[in-house]
Amino acid sequence: MATTVVYPYAKLNLGLHVLEKRSDGFHNIQTLFYPHALSDILEITDATAKGSKGARLFLYGLPVMGDPQTNLCIQAYDMLAEKYPMGPVEIHLYKKIPPGSGLGGGSSNAAFCLQLLDKHFALGLQAEELMAFAAQLGSDVPFFMQDTPPRAFLAEGKGNVLKPFDMVLDGYKVELRFPPVFVSTTWAYKEVVPNIKREPLQHVLKQPVETWREVLTNDFERVVFKKYPQIRQYKEDLYREGAVYASMTGSGSAVFGLFK
Repeated sequence: MATTVVYPYAKLNLGLHVLEKRSDGFHNIQTLFYPHALSDILEITDATAKGSKGARLFLYGLPVMGDPQTNLCIQAYDMLAEKYPMGPVEIHLYKKIPPGSGLGGGSSNAAFCLQLLDKHFALGLQAEELMAFAAQLGSDVPFFMQDTPPRAFLAEGKGNVLKPFDMVLDGYKVELRFPPVFVSTTWAYKEVVPNIKREPLQHVLKQPVETWREVLTNDFERVVFKKYPQIRQYKEDLYREGAVYASMTGSGSAVFGLFK
């Protein structure tokens, strides 16, 4: 039996402050997760091959690095299968969100996979239970667990402490650019220099968008642009094209511009 096809969406980071390194090795941050319509396509079906066990991932579209069996969708299945009776499945994932771009595609896939597996096997999990599983898969996975249409959230802690934030950019067109570079999030966090003494991000976001160019920053740009100057060039090109505001999202490599 095939379940409903779903469309895991992307996110933008409007500002990203890395505040301090935590005792658990993670970092405390402040950022605004803003949903974007770019999406992957995800479907789960019962496995029909004789002797099938567990979950098998079929990937299409943009290439995904690494062993498919370590994909977050497989991890989501394995996590649920440890506690609930679940038969073998095929997970079909068509990638349109570039991996390693800072758009949260992998985390979105994990969140939607959790919800789809719950529906497929009629597990009847409560929202709180699903959120607990999501938090184990990644710091920003809980953001993608919300109902549609998705809204913006201020993210603090590791990125997992979410507070609804009134931010609508309906008056602006968002343009994405994709430098041909894969940026390792692990590397970026090792290189970034935390800074806790700064104006809270929520205060900066309440300033007019026209002022953001001077005040709304992504802390990863300093280290990422140094290693990958072509990403800086993509951002500067957006300003030359007339963007009111431009930034790298997450730890890169994608950049976006807001146009009137």
